[in-house]
Amino acid sequence: MRTNASANLRDEQKQQTRVRLMEGAKELFATRGYAAVRVDDIVAAVGCSRATFYLHFAGKQEILRAIAQQGTLSTVLHSYQDLDRVLETGSRAEFARWMTRAIEWFHQYKDLLPAWDEATALEPEFREIARDGILALPNAMTAYLAAWPADRRDEARLRVELLVAQLERFFTRWAMQGTIDVSVEQAVEVLTDIWFPALRAPTDAS
Repeated sequence: MRTNASANLRDEQKQQTRVRLMEGAKELFATRGYAAVRVDDIVAAVGCSRATFYLHFAGKQEILRAIAQQGTLSTVLHSYQDLDRVLETGSRAEFARWMTRAIEWFHQYKDLLPAWDEATALEPEFREIARDGILALPNAMTAYLAAWPADRRDEARLRVELLVAQLERFFTRWAMQGTIDVSVEQAVEVLTDIWFPALRAPTDAS
């Protein structure tokens, strides 16, 4: 019993340390970007040793990936599963509401997006992760893909990938760089005008 209790306590302490490391790294990545942050900075912020860090992560690439998998990657996948449902309704109003939620998603994670972009530019591993992540979004939209003829499903996937790219670029220029001056409502209206018809499958297009 004591052995089991001790093992459970050690496991809990390890998990707490891992969480602290991820929280410390997340704050540093958000404030300083990816390239400027070193493992030494993370352990100093958390108050642990490099040896402790390497018990949990192979390097800063792995800890950023863990942060993304815990938050951004899972939530964005859910967002595009929701888009799949929205497109099935055939409702422009529902699509506009989804577009509003998509912009809210970017607001929620905007502090980490520059670090992720830096890592993607600097680390070949992250380019593969980013590519896999983008491909996962249309692949999660099973009803949308099923509505397209089999020989045009690559085109269907490309349309979703281009939507992702435009939303990311729009948000970067609008909310982070301030080079686009528009209200959320105006942006949602125009983006809906563009993308609601563009994502309709040939079988239901007028």
